[in-house]
Amino acid sequence: MAISNPLSNLFGRSPIKPIQEHMAVAHQAAEQLIPFFAAAAANNWQEGEAVQQRIGELENTADEHKKNIRMHLPKSLFLPVPRSDLLELLSMQDQIANRAKDISGIMLGRKMQIPASLQAEMTEFVATAVATSAQALKAINELDELLETGFSGREIKVVEQLIEELDALENKTDKLEVDIRAGLFAIEADLPAVEVMFLYKVFDWVGDLADRAEKVGTRLQLLLAR
Repeated sequence: MAISNPLSNLFGRSPIKPIQEHMAVAHQAAEQLIPFFAAAAANNWQEGEAVQQRIGELENTADEHKKNIRMHLPKSLFLPVPRSDLLELLSMQDQIANRAKDISGIMLGRKMQIPASLQAEMTEFVATAVATSAQALKAINELDELLETGFSGREIKVVEQLIEELDALENKTDKLEVDIRAGLFAIEADLPAVEVMFLYKVFDWVGDLADRAEKVGTRLQLLLAR
């Protein structure tokens, strides 16, 4: 016969697994930007619309996860980490999905295409931003192991290494953004002014997606320091 564990009843369901699941959905939304930009490059807006719809559905799913976690997150003193820290981490994760939806929405709405001379740079830029999100997910997936080890030992070194790699990817994204903005500046006189303005906005948002993923790592690093 199963024996009831009073401590388990006291703690309730651990919030860590749902937070990891939320981050997985947020990353899936970001990941869809790769096929979205491929469809845009091919001027295939039927496919672009289908991918953008998937991003919207994933962003909605992330929102539902966020609401459920906030609703059921224990208010007791027995959480493994401060409740406020978990809520802040959740908010940062959610912003990744939000930004992916913003990027695909503005591009689909205006049927935006990246200039041919910048296409290769844009592909690398987007892929690196998405890789930054993937690295944030990898780090978050170690959170339950961190709790089991009491934020000590070998596991903390593993997570610190993951966060270092996350920072490196975000820095690479920053450099790629500088390069592609310089590329656009070189040709912007040949393009409609409104198109140039929106291209700069898309570049900014792709870089911001990587920045939001890096902030997930920063929040996790603060947990390590407690």
